[in-house]
Amino acid sequence: MSKFFLRWFINAVALYAAVAIVPGIHPQSSSTNWLAFIWLALIFGLLNALLRPLLKLLTCPLIILTLGLFTLLINTFLFWLAGLVGTNFHVGFTVDGFWPAFLGGLVVTVVSVVLTTVFKDEKRRK
Repeated sequence: MSKFFLRWFINAVALYAAVAIVPGIHPQSSSTNWLAFIWLALIFGLLNALLRPLLKLLTCPLIILTLGLFTLLINTFLFWLAGLVGTNFHVGFTVDGFWPAFLGGLVVTVVSVVLTTVFKDEKRRK
């Protein structure tokens, strides 16, 4: 259960970093409310858990053909979709176009990988 909460926290920090860093991504509320990012991270995690395996299965030939680079487009789509679903719950963000969504998905991926590595090392030390 603690792994779930750690993953949820990492997603919230990664989404906050993407909204704060990438121009063209605008949070729905004017203030950066951490509670909104926590709910958005839950939405993002659910979308990733439910849709990512299906999308990877359906686009497997494209992923193989592009040597895995098509997964960046899947990340872009899921990032954009998380913002869209989040706006329906008043905790999301809007994206101005493809490139901000692409960069946002890239930032979320990089921050998630770095934080997962840091917290994994912390667990091994104990």
